[in-house]
Amino acid sequence: MAAQQSFENHAKVVPAYHYFTFGLLAAYLVHRLFIVVRAFSVDNLMSLLLAVAVMMVAFWARIFALRVQDRVIRLEMRLRLLKVAPAVAPRLGEFTINQLCSLRFASDAELPALAERVLAERLDDRKAIKRMIKDWEADLLRA
Repeated sequence: MAAQQSFENHAKVVPAYHYFTFGLLAAYLVHRLFIVVRAFSVDNLMSLLLAVAVMMVAFWARIFALRVQDRVIRLEMRLRLLKVAPAVAPRLGEFTINQLCSLRFASDAELPALAERVLAERLDDRKAIKRMIKDWEADLLRA
């Protein structure tokens, strides 16, 4: 069984993707750059540009997945706030994506007061909000 999720261990890292895949792509990019510097030619330059493009595809694929995840979290949190914090419901439009994505880790019991505090203090830093959570609700289905 995995350790209980908390602020310290909640970040999702997939070693095969984050380290192995990106490591290979970075090594290939450096290798192609070395070849272009040592023996410039149009073919070598095109290979370097391809290496840059593949690295960018991998990077943007991750960014796009996280953006979709944030949109789903925004919807989920709006619904959750309607249910567990009806006093905050009239102010749902005031929440930023950073606030909602951070608040998702708060338990239902803690969420209403924390949501009101985040709005009142205009907190928008994800780490700062997550650190305020005392009763952590695990999210194990992240991208």
